[in-house]
Amino acid sequence: MSAMDNNTSEHLLHPETPTVVETAAHPPAEASPTNISEPPAETSAIAEAPAEAAAAAAPEARAKEPKRSHAPKEPSESESMDALLEQYAAEHEAPAEGDVLEGRIVAVTDLGVVVDLGSKFEALIPAQELTDIKGGMIFELGASVPVMPLHEEKEGYKLVSFLRAFRKRAWEAIEKAHRNHESITGKITERIRGGLVVDVGVPAFLPASQVDLRPVREFDGWVGQDITCRILKMNRKRGNVVLSRRVLLEEELKAQRDAALATIEEGAIVRGKVKNITDYGVFVDLGGVDGLLHLTDISWGRVTNPAEVVKVGDEIEAKVLKFDREKMRISLGRKQLVPDPWANVPDRFKAGQRLIGKVVGITDYGAFVELEPGVEGLVHVSEMTWSKRAKHPSKIVALGDELEVEVLKVDPEQRRISLGMKQTLPDPWLTLRDKYPLGTIVTGRIRSMTDFGAFVEVEEGVEGLVHISDIRWTEKPKHPSEALRKGETVEAKVLKIDMENRRLSLGIKQVHDIWADWAAAHKIGEVVKGKVLRVTNFGAFVELAPGIEGLCHISEIEERRSKNDRQQPRKGNDKDAAASSPLVVGHEYDFKVVKKDPEQRRIGLSYRGALQQEERKALQEYRPSKSSRTATIGDILLSKREASN
Repeated sequence: MSAMDNNTSEHLLHPETPTVVETAAHPPAEASPTNISEPPAETSAIAEAPAEAAAAAAPEARAKEPKRSHAPKEPSESESMDALLEQYAAEHEAPAEGDVLEGRIVAVTDLGVVVDLGSKFEALIPAQELTDIKGGMIFELGASVPVMPLHEEKEGYKLVSFLRAFRKRAWEAIEKAHRNHESITGKITERIRGGLVVDVGVPAFLPASQVDLRPVREFDGWVGQDITCRILKMNRKRGNVVLSRRVLLEEELKAQRDAALATIEEGAIVRGKVKNITDYGVFVDLGGVDGLLHLTDISWGRVTNPAEVVKVGDEIEAKVLKFDREKMRISLGRKQLVPDPWANVPDRFKAGQRLIGKVVGITDYGAFVELEPGVEGLVHVSEMTWSKRAKHPSKIVALGDELEVEVLKVDPEQRRISLGMKQTLPDPWLTLRDKYPLGTIVTGRIRSMTDFGAFVEVEEGVEGLVHISDIRWTEKPKHPSEALRKGETVEAKVLKIDMENRRLSLGIKQVHDIWADWAAAHKIGEVVKGKVLRVTNFGAFVELAPGIEGLCHISEIEERRSKNDRQQPRKGNDKDAAASSPLVVGHEYDFKVVKKDPEQRRIGLSYRGALQQEERKALQEYRPSKSSRTATIGDILLSKREASN
């Protein structure tokens, strides 16, 4: 077996060169002149030849070998290979020359088998040639067997050899098959390193690379099977035979391919067997040549995994879509065997039509809904709900859901159908005025914020904007996040509804209207205290309460001027106006309420009016204490000064 190991290593170094080994000497199980591996029952050979028979034949074979030169010579690669094979089958020598006779078994004795060679001449086949491993005889009386004379006698019988006759005929059949490039059949007897041993009348070597078209990793299951091969190399003198099954398979494959290619053309309907399945399609064996059935050409409907439609080994029909003879590429289509469902889609699907479909795909931008096999439509994420709030489609629908959808648009050229889900639901904006009249207090959650305000979800599909100026009455925030938090639930008042543009204006500060409260608590003509916030060239802004301001016009600060002066505002900037005004920023003064407009959030004040009202009040207080009715303001002031002293 070591010689075989060396041979296998050599074959691995030179994979393109057929491996040659010298097989062990033992008789084949069966043989015949026409089929060496399966002889007729009456000429069956022994399963194993005894070592004594091989040893007896060895001297005669060696005597006939030519003498070899002992001169040193560097062996070639081929000679090295033959030497390795000779180590494996050293006991196999070329069979001796001689005539092969046909004998008929007439008796079985302890010495062996007596055969009749005709002309009243009988010979003896030694028992060791005809016994199997268990010692039982394998020939029957009357059976015909080939024999070769040994020119020896035993117990008065001429000795003949069945093994030599059988091997001679076996080698003749092997030489003929090799010469005529014919196939030969044998039985695999054992597995060795580098390949298999095949009994074709003599032990032959079948390299692992020559067993099949593709590499074979497990050989244990091959032992005991009959196999048909082609002889790659033989050497009768050395007893070497190298076989190849791959050559026959390649020839068969080429014949199938040529026959298949002769019938394949674009548009033809072909039948093949599923050979392999990948993520992008299916490879189909059309008889020696493969075609690719792409994922998109399996069905008019959506196919995500080809293995869900076909299985390896299935026989299917397909249409040849494209055939590149130079590159030997064949593109197949299975869906092309049935009518295109998009052919009459415009006649079956109209805008505004409502249908029931099944969700077959979900993406970031929407969901694909199958309306019928091979026809799908897209529900864009913006058409799923009336809400403007961004939401992933997977949060709204799931694969396999059955939905009611409405056809929005059909584009047969692009094979697209636009669908809508929200159109099958009531539009909340149509009843918004009835549900939320102006001034209604609503409760909602803040969904998002921008620099100019916060969006509050009043109900599913309806969001209103709270402008930054309507968040609070006091200091206006620079950003809504200064006063509000995302996700917070707030109360707001409906300020405006724009049905055409689907806009809802809300106000949080209007829920608690301090302007209306202040206006209800103070009447026109009432004198109130206020702090001057700023002075302009047209008047002064006065804070009456937190978040409530009033305007004291320039005409209500000083004494009345001429008509022309009142019509023209003072020239100069606010700093000049503040410097010349009797009102000082940050100081509190009495002001008279001269105007109220709660809707416009405006309050008119008069500093001059408050002073006049105070003078009148002081005069009324002074008059009852004096007898004279002709007392003047000067008298009143003089009286107060004296009282203070």
